[in-house]
Amino acid sequence: MLRAVLLDVDFTLFRPGPELGPEGYVRIGARYGLTLDPDRYEGARLAAIAELQLHPELVHDAELWVRFTEGIVIGMGGDAVLARSCAFELVREWERHENFFLYDDTLPILEELRHHGLRIGLVSNGQRDLDEFARHHSLDVDVCVGSLAHGHVKPHRSIFEAALTALEAGPDEAAMVGDSYADDIAGARALGMRAILLDRDGRHPDEVDRIDTLLALPAALGLAPL
Repeated sequence: MLRAVLLDVDFTLFRPGPELGPEGYVRIGARYGLTLDPDRYEGARLAAIAELQLHPELVHDAELWVRFTEGIVIGMGGDAVLARSCAFELVREWERHENFFLYDDTLPILEELRHHGLRIGLVSNGQRDLDEFARHHSLDVDVCVGSLAHGHVKPHRSIFEAALTALEAGPDEAAMVGDSYADDIAGARALGMRAILLDRDGRHPDEVDRIDTLLALPAALGLAPL
């Protein structure tokens, strides 16, 4: 019996605002004398993801986020010497709660999960205080497990276990929903949980357990329509 649902945060429930996209990189880069090309942002971001090397023990590493952001700045045409200082400021922007905006399908689905009596947990990697983030956006959730406070990042099994323990649910009584196959889906399935990939951009058409909007989640979980 399903008792709890774990949800990723970035690109699952929230989208980054303009300060965290190409325009923000250009504006902040200009403060450091950098002329960044916004048209190169997406390619630079994907390249930085491909080159991202997590700590071998999946320990939360603040330096990793700086290096990741630095790679995007360089990929957008930034000078390698100045890119690091720019990256520090950009990472601080990712810590600001007001720089994130709810997807339109987030609040209706949280409400529907509540209607079915399910407990809800947030599980996220990143530099933000996840409890403060949830309070800032008035999210009705039961527990927040962020890698900053927890100490390990997804897909480490302990971050999922911490959320399940707080929700008083076993792996077979919970489902994980997220946009990252490596972090959210593979990590949860390794623990014995069901995991549903939220594929908003249609990048994984061959994934069996996938949805392209949170509005499809209740049906995917087998919940009766309201």
